[in-house]
Amino acid sequence: MNNEKLKIAILGLGEAGSHFANDLIKLGVEVTGFDPNPVRKLHDNMILAQSNAEAVKQADIVFSANLSSVSIEIAEELKDVLKSNQFFCEMNTSGPEKKIKIAEILKTSGVKVIDLAIMAPVPPKGIMTPFLASGENATEFLEKVKPLNLDIKQVDNGNIGDAATRKLLRSIVYKGIAAVVCEAMEAGEAFGMESYIRGQIGSLIGGNDDLIDRFVEGSRTHALRRMHEMEAVIEMLEAKGLDPIVTRGTRNNLEKLIK
Repeated sequence: MNNEKLKIAILGLGEAGSHFANDLIKLGVEVTGFDPNPVRKLHDNMILAQSNAEAVKQADIVFSANLSSVSIEIAEELKDVLKSNQFFCEMNTSGPEKKIKIAEILKTSGVKVIDLAIMAPVPPKGIMTPFLASGENATEFLEKVKPLNLDIKQVDNGNIGDAATRKLLRSIVYKGIAAVVCEAMEAGEAFGMESYIRGQIGSLIGGNDDLIDRFVEGSRTHALRRMHEMEAVIEMLEAKGLDPIVTRGTRNNLEKLIK
């Protein structure tokens, strides 16, 4: 299907943003991107803008794949630039409160804000990674990107922040299990009993030895990003009056892997 007329801006060209950009170009989409320090390999047809504001001007859809730490700043930068005929997909890994705040900042522009959560590691699937979308304009957004056949599920009657909440709740489980596996493997190796501990872990996850390695390697490779993700989980849980003891341990385990 010809998607030449669809124009997508990608803000943040790190691991996720660069994969999304390159894959969308291969699908025939015109992609403009901005990153203050682009270091990833980008497709030859990628249009690099000089600023976030320049990147979004002609876009039908904006994918904001920046770090959570700069997401508010970027929303402030774009609130007088974005238009009512555009979709702004906030993809940063943050709690629902921040997603709601970004939507409030952008409200005066009339832009259609989508809370778009990335629900799995971006490599190897790239733009075909599963996403979860919420917000009052999510149905219209899914119709807009339908020709691309992306893997996007919608939160029924979901508001901004609902996709982010589901992603972070899921992360308690997945990142928590990964942390336990990493610590168990480290202990097994220290005691010279790696085979034994692999067996114990395998008895709980169906004997999938490759999955054990993926848990360990994934945690090491993506430790910094996942640490920030768990910090967002801690913030979200504390806002509900919960004491995230185990999640703090997961966060600390990831911090140790960075060093």
